[in-house]
Formats: sequence, C-alpha cells, structure tokens
Amino acid sequence: MDNQNNNERKAKRYYFPRFALFHPNSKCTGCAMKMEMHPASHDLDGYIMASFANQLTVGNRSGEKITYSTFDWENMVCVKFDFNDLTKMLEVFRGMKLSLENGKGLFHSSASGNTKIMLKHICGEEDSYALEVCKTRASDPNPVTLRIVLKSSEAYGIALAIEDSLGAICFGVPCVLESRSI
Repeated sequence: MDNQNNNERKAKRYYFPRFALFHPNSKCTGCAMKMEMHPASHDLDGYIMASFANQLTVGNRSGEKITYSTFDWENMVCVKFDFNDLTKMLEVFRGMKLSLENGKGLFHSSASGNTKIMLKHICGEEDSYALEVCKTRASDPNPVTLRIVLKSSEAYGIALAIEDSLGAICFGVPCVLESRSI
C-alpha cells in the first residue's frame, strides 16, 4: 500500500507559479524577465528561478499589422535566487538598503560559470530599481550583461510576491496525508 501511495504522489503534476515582465524599447536595448517559484520539498531547498533575455526586435503597434517585440530566449541567462538572495533583495525593495551588499552585489559560481547580480534603487523624479545580471560562462570569457529597470510599482509587486513565497521556499507546500487505519 505504501508503494502505491508513493507512486501516486510521484505521478501528481506540480505547478510552479510564474510571472513575467517585458520591457522592450525603440532602441532594441530592452530586456524581459521571467520568474518561477519552486517550493521546498522534503530534500530540496526552495528557490525562485529568474530568466533574463535581451530584446531582439522592435515591435510596431501602428498600422494594420501589429507586431510585438521579440526577446532572445535562446541565449537567456538564468539565476537561481535562494532564501538568502531573496531576503537581501527585499532589503533593497523595502528601502532598508540602496543596493545589494552595499553596491558589491551577489555572486553565484557554478561549473557553467560565474554570475554577478546587482540590484540598485534609483532615486529621482520617478523612483525605479535597476536589476542587472552579468554572466561569465566558463566556455566564453566574454561576459553577457542583461539589465531591466523596474518601475517602483513593479518592484513593489515583486517584493510582495517574494514575501508571500518565502513560506513555501522555506517549508514547502503543506500536504494532507491520508490517515491509515491500523
């Protein structure tokens, strides 16, 4: 009976909540970002996976035929934000700090290369947040830099989403186990 229950649990499909922002511009220097939350499980820590892609083409919304900007998802840069990364990002989004690690950023190293993550609050007439990812692949010494500027309202929404995700990232999603009669 236990094997059957385990197989049924393994066969269940899991949904990972996703969110995306697309920031194209007329100079074709825009960026898009997708975020996907992965809750903790019994043997894995939770995280948010973020993918960044530079703009490939400029769209055209005037005239009869509307075209949308496209983004280079084939050459995207992916970053895995764990609990510590997310809480440090929240410090910036919540106004406790102006930038990640006082301007030094976060560093991730893996077999595929190194990634530097910068998040900075840009104070001005319209507050915004610059999120920059610089990836140096082990196979290519030329770094790839992607930058998306978030409006303060977008940063606020992302901060709320991160806060709401932290319980699942730390503890997973609670499930009710069927009681067995003895």
